[in-house]
Amino acid sequence: MKTQILMPTVENIKKASEVIKKGGLVAFPTETVYGLGANGLNEAAVKKIYETKGRPSDNPMILHIAEYEDLRKLVKEVNSVSELLSETFWPGPLTLVLKKKDKVPSMATGGLDTVAVRMPAHPVALALIKESGTPIAAPSANLSGRPSPTRAKDVLNDLNNRVEIILEGGDCEVGIESTVVDLTKDGEILILRPGLVTKGEIEEALNTCGYENITVGYANEEDALSPKSPGMKYTHYSPKAEMIILKGSKEKVLAEIERIKKEGYLGLGSGNKTGVIYFKDLDAKQAVKQFFAKLRDLDEEGVELIISVAPDKTDEVAYALMNRMLKASGYKVIKV
Repeated sequence: MKTQILMPTVENIKKASEVIKKGGLVAFPTETVYGLGANGLNEAAVKKIYETKGRPSDNPMILHIAEYEDLRKLVKEVNSVSELLSETFWPGPLTLVLKKKDKVPSMATGGLDTVAVRMPAHPVALALIKESGTPIAAPSANLSGRPSPTRAKDVLNDLNNRVEIILEGGDCEVGIESTVVDLTKDGEILILRPGLVTKGEIEEALNTCGYENITVGYANEEDALSPKSPGMKYTHYSPKAEMIILKGSKEKVLAEIERIKKEGYLGLGSGNKTGVIYFKDLDAKQAVKQFFAKLRDLDEEGVELIISVAPDKTDEVAYALMNRMLKASGYKVIKV
């Protein structure tokens, strides 16, 4: 098929929705990253996403909705906690994992009895979902394992001739995937994937409404063996180049970058083409917004080694950024 990049006019959104209704694939922007969308209640359409991306079949997807009441159509129960979190953070980069109704195909949930749902904060995404008349299953619009796309050109680089339409929505405002929380355990909220909605913000929302007895924590490695969320089990976000992370003081990090450029890194030898990702004095939100785009730009430049400098901040957004750096590098961290 020939891939078209279309501006999100009313006519083109309607055209894209017809592709969704017929069981086809459309890439579209959200505030987090670009998604590869299909009718989330059509098992054959969802299967096309897995085949197109080369995605493992036990890696669940997120269903995207455009109306609050649509959550009730997909899950067995919307309790007071899930209602509070959706009203507080939607539309926005928070995904809720709840027990699914039978109408949600197991293909979209990695065979689990839970489903991940969110309402994106992007006008193009919301318009497409409404026009399509169905929840849209949409992982990131890239080949499995590659850095997530935050620009339409990133989608085209990975999925040209694999998807019918890419809706152009500019650069993604957030730049990394949504925070995913598991709400299936009484008295506990488990963060399966960190993102821009932080543990502290979730706790504040709960405490404001009198839910001091609910604990909020992070998933551990055992949880990743049977993932309820994308981004937990498999290699993600990897550039084509070898990638390492440097962690230490500014002076030591800069000195080590120069040493590696002169002497080389492991089997790459000296004189290899090296790219550096160093966000310096940027706050974590700005760094997060740029990270995936920088990985892809360095790949296009043909670098052999990417040196990424770990954030020196300790806030939760910096933690989410470090999470993506670790997965992209295969956890190759050098402390200097």
